[in-house]
Amino acid sequence: MFLGPVCPRSAWEADRRALTELPSLRAPALQGAGPRARATAALREDPGTPGCPAHSPLHDRRRGPVVGNKQQHLPRGPAGGDRQIEASQCPDVVVAQIDPKKLRKKQTVNISLSGCQPAPEGYSPTLKWQQQQVVHFSAVRQSLNKHRNHWKSQNLDSNVTMPKSEDEEGWKKFCLGEKAYSETVTVADNENLGIDYIQMGFPPLLSIVSRMNQATVTSVLEYLINWFGEKEFTPELGRWLYALLACLEKPLLPEAHSLIRQLARRCSEVRVLEENKSEERVSALNLLICLVSRYFDQHDLADKPS
Repeated sequence: MFLGPVCPRSAWEADRRALTELPSLRAPALQGAGPRARATAALREDPGTPGCPAHSPLHDRRRGPVVGNKQQHLPRGPAGGDRQIEASQCPDVVVAQIDPKKLRKKQTVNISLSGCQPAPEGYSPTLKWQQQQVVHFSAVRQSLNKHRNHWKSQNLDSNVTMPKSEDEEGWKKFCLGEKAYSETVTVADNENLGIDYIQMGFPPLLSIVSRMNQATVTSVLEYLINWFGEKEFTPELGRWLYALLACLEKPLLPEAHSLIRQLARRCSEVRVLEENKSEERVSALNLLICLVSRYFDQHDLADKPS
């Protein structure tokens, strides 16, 4: 079936002779024209099939041009019935094949909202003391950020080799020393008057922490907090935790947010076990809880003033 009006056979023959003679008649006019001019002339005849008038029986817009006595079918998309058949061949439920080994290292961060253990009677610091610690800690952070480039440019001693960010065991030994890591007691050598940092651990010098980017700071903080979850609190651990908190940028990432809350809860658990409130460890634990709760805005973990 044709879209245009049906022409008599004599008209069809006339159109065919006209189309046969058309290139030779129009060739001189287009002989000097460029490709764009020739394409424009072809489109003027019919946008569907070049050289075939729209009203001619040689052209069917739905089926394509007629060559000889055969209809030339143009390619077309699948009909509605074909699409239904294809859809019926698809399974109703598709299960993705996931390798669980690839998900073990990168799990979703779950932030616990549980609070700290209440401080025993007489162990909680005063509000004034907490405010003073926050002011001093803020000044330390500002000074560190201001002079970071200066300390970063300082050369490290020949015996200082900072581990890679992903080296958890290396960072534990670097910060806490071989002595604390292996839990062995070594006999001091009287001939060696210097400090053996390999055994005692390197202190958080500005020339060291200034070289640590945020990814390394977060990783090392995680390593030491996990260590603290199973071991006792030591002065070396306290110094490094304080320094890493000073290097931690705000606003906190979810992972860092979860880590510092974990740290404050662990400090409150250890504090409850202390028998003497005058111990230096109690003040150090109070300081870490204060910084997490007061400076990093985790107010639900704050100690109530005594």
